[in-house]
Amino acid sequence: MVNYDFIVIGGGIIGLATACQLQRDYPDSKIAVLEKESRLALHQTGRNSGVIHAGVYYTPGSLKAQFCREGNRATKEFCRKHGIPFKETGKLLVATNHAELGRMQDLLERCRQNDIPTEVLDRQQLQEKEPNVVGLGATWVANTGIVDYARVTYKLAELFTGAGGEIHTNCRVTGISDAQEVTVTTSIGRFSGKFVVGCAGLHSDRLIRMLGKEPEFRILPFRGEYFQLPVDKRRIVTHPIYPIPNPELPFLGIHLTPMSDGSLTIGPNATLALAREGYSRWSMNLLDMIEMFGYAGLYRLIKKYPGPTLTELKNSLYRPGYLQLAKRYCPQIELDDLCPYPSGVRAQAVQADGKTLDDFLFVKGQHSLIVGNAPSPAATSALPIARHICEQVKELLD
Repeated sequence: MVNYDFIVIGGGIIGLATACQLQRDYPDSKIAVLEKESRLALHQTGRNSGVIHAGVYYTPGSLKAQFCREGNRATKEFCRKHGIPFKETGKLLVATNHAELGRMQDLLERCRQNDIPTEVLDRQQLQEKEPNVVGLGATWVANTGIVDYARVTYKLAELFTGAGGEIHTNCRVTGISDAQEVTVTTSIGRFSGKFVVGCAGLHSDRLIRMLGKEPEFRILPFRGEYFQLPVDKRRIVTHPIYPIPNPELPFLGIHLTPMSDGSLTIGPNATLALAREGYSRWSMNLLDMIEMFGYAGLYRLIKKYPGPTLTELKNSLYRPGYLQLAKRYCPQIELDDLCPYPSGVRAQAVQADGKTLDDFLFVKGQHSLIVGNAPSPAATSALPIARHICEQVKELLD
C-alpha cells in the first residue's frame, strides 16, 4: 500500500487545479492524483466549447456567479504567466424575436448584479460587428474568451509533478474507506492517505456512494453534439455567437464558437446518452442504463420538459432540425456545412423530484470531500473552485 497525505481522484482540470492548490497550501505534503484513463483531460475537460465564460447567466450570490467571475480573471492570468494561447474574443448574445428581446433585458439586469460589463447593440450595430449574423438586437460581453482547457490541464500537471506530485493513470477507483485514515482501492493497488478529494465529474455520485453515503441526486449523462464548419466558412463569424437562453430550460442552446485551434464549431445540443461516457449515439453501457432508467428523477425530469426532450431527440436524429436552430441567427450556414466534430457529455445532477441541480455542490466526509456537482462554467472556474476546496479541507482537518 502506498501512503500519501492527500489523494485526488480525477485527472480533469478541477482535479489538477486542486492538486496544485494543495501543494501550495501544504508544501511538505505527499500528494497523488488518480486517473482511470491512460491520459488526463479526456472527458468533460477536453470535450467542451473552450469558452472562458464571463458569468452572464448565473444567479447573483451563487457559487457559479462567484467562481466564474473569479475564474475568468484567474484563467487568463494563468495562461499569460505560462504562455498558453488564449483569445479575448468577447461574446454576442443575439435576440432574434421580441420575446428574446424581453429576456435580454432580464439578462442585462443579472449582468449588472454580477458586475459584468455589457453593451447593448441594436440591429444595425449587430450587423456592423457581425455582418453574417441577423437579429433584432444583441448583448455584447467583452471579457469572454476562448482557450484549450486540456492545455491548461497539462500545464497544471507539469507544475504538479515538477513540485514532487505523483499522477497515476490507468488507475480506476473501485472503493473508498474513510475511517481513521482514507484507503482508496484501485485497479492498480491500494493507496492510503490522510484526506481524499474526489473530482470525478461524470462519476461523482458513485464516489459518494463508495464512502457509504447516499447522494441526494443522480448523475444523468446528456450528450452534447457538435459540428464544425468547413474551412471556407471558418470566418463567417469572428466572435462566439449565443442565442438568448430560455430561463425555464436547463441548457443554453446551440451556439457558434471560434475555437483556439482556428476551427469554428456549432453546438452543442443536449440529448440523453445511454452511457456516462457515451460520445456516440450508439454508445451504451448496461450498468449506466440500469441506474438511469431505474431512477425516478429521470422520468420526472422528462415530465417537466416533455417538449424540449422530444425536440432535442428529434434534432439529434434529424440534422435539418439542428441546423434551423443556428440559421435563426446565422442564415448562411447550410446543411452540407455541418462537418463531424467530437461530442461531449455533460454530467447533469438530477434530484429524485426531477429538479436539476444548478449550482456547485460539495459533499463532506470525515476525511473526504467530493465535488458532487460541477456544472458549466466549471472549466472557467477551476482555479477558484480549487481554492474553495482547499479552504474546506483545511476546516475539516482543523
